[in-house]
Amino acid sequence: MNKRTRLIVSLLFAVIIIFAAAITRFYVNVPDNMQSDSNQTEIVRTVETDSSGNIIFSDGKGSFGIADSVRITANPEWQELKFSGDGRCIASKKIGGELLYGCIDYEGNAVTPFIYSDITRYTINNLVIYCAESSADNSFVLYNMDFMPLFRRSWDSCSFNGNEAVFSDDCGIYTFYADADGLLFKSAYVSGEVMDCPYNLNIYSRVLLSKLSPYMIEKMTAGAEKYLEYAYTFNDELLSEITSGNRSSFVPAFKNDNNIISRKLLGISDMHIYSVSSDDGIPHYDVSINADTEIIYYDESGTEKTLYDNYRLAVRFSGSSESDIHAVSGRFELDSPVYPKPEPPVENQEQDIAMGD
Repeated sequence: MNKRTRLIVSLLFAVIIIFAAAITRFYVNVPDNMQSDSNQTEIVRTVETDSSGNIIFSDGKGSFGIADSVRITANPEWQELKFSGDGRCIASKKIGGELLYGCIDYEGNAVTPFIYSDITRYTINNLVIYCAESSADNSFVLYNMDFMPLFRRSWDSCSFNGNEAVFSDDCGIYTFYADADGLLFKSAYVSGEVMDCPYNLNIYSRVLLSKLSPYMIEKMTAGAEKYLEYAYTFNDELLSEITSGNRSSFVPAFKNDNNIISRKLLGISDMHIYSVSSDDGIPHYDVSINADTEIIYYDESGTEKTLYDNYRLAVRFSGSSESDIHAVSGRFELDSPVYPKPEPPVENQEQDIAMGD
């Protein structure tokens, strides 16, 4: 090899070294997320942009993903995507052949389970509420703007009108006033039945409702139902559904009246919940009930008689939240019915009539 040829080969070798070094420096200095490969996702169309510059994009195949200004943060595996604020998106995808909705963060992590047939955003008096309908039973779960549940339960229905939100289940209807600070409990209507006797309960006191939740109200009315049934049937097993504490504070109807043959609940004419004072620093509440009652008894002469009257009773509850509300006592206001005065003997009646003449 002559001198000229060796010079050309050396120059070519130097160029190859320099080029290889340049390529190496490029891949060392460029972030991994900017490197491409044969499987790189193609952003075909920008669908929506949030205030921070994040985008929802389409890959051109009917799927959607999320990207920021540098990289794709959530791969396009979603049927639908919509920004919901605070770094979250309402998303849908097919699971088991069914289109289901949930919520994801910008990294594609699930924030809520994908069990909903739809998620709808409502803005009521500057309060954002997401109403998620379950695909399993068409019940509704309510979330705030951060997708935190507003209640520890689902609802059979929900509606929004003006500044009010109304939620219902099989026990009652609950109305809330909405503003930017949250939901203010406005009214409660609860209905039920015990021993074939229906009842209704209406609560409008803002002071009382500020201390209660729908679940607390329903737990108290359910406990009152069990006590009523126990009071008239003397079935001790019902007490296990009322309390795990001292059962002696739950007294049946006119327990110590030996003249009574039977007691029967005929109807519930009135029901209220009151806040009552306590010495233990824990809120106490009375469920007050007026019970229409049939009493069959023996009078002083041993004759079987029937008495119809209305009796007031109260079931007391203690607790400040859904997790600790519980019944502590139940009793009738009277220890014994007020019996009618015995009728005078027939001969005395005839004498009274004669004297009157």
